[in-house]
Amino acid sequence: QVQLVESGGGSVQAGGSLRLSCAASGDIYSNYCMRWFRQAPGKEREWVATIDTTGSTRCADSVKGRFTVSRDNAKNALYLQMNSLKPEDTGTYYCAAKFWTCSSSMTTYWGQGTQVTVSS
Repeated sequence: QVQLVESGGGSVQAGGSLRLSCAASGDIYSNYCMRWFRQAPGKEREWVATIDTTGSTRCADSVKGRFTVSRDNAKNALYLQMNSLKPEDTGTYYCAAKFWTCSSSMTTYWGQGTQVTVSS
């Protein structure tokens, strides 16, 4: 089973920045679609950003222009650079991995999450 561990969360003022990291067990990043999700208390988990096996990226409209997703395959690491943070960005951020394409029917593996709190 693939294991993912997120880090880098914390509390910041609106307008601040954070960089989240996701470390994976094994050599997975070159062959996996990697995604970031987030979940606020009482709300459903929502998609934030994707980086596929070719390095192509997509972001949710709510974070476009503010968040950047990247990967370092040599380090088996996934990153989410978050700038111009807003209170509505508050939530638990999760790293997710799926073998090969993002539309694959393969199992999605999840990290434990890291908390991000943005205050006004």
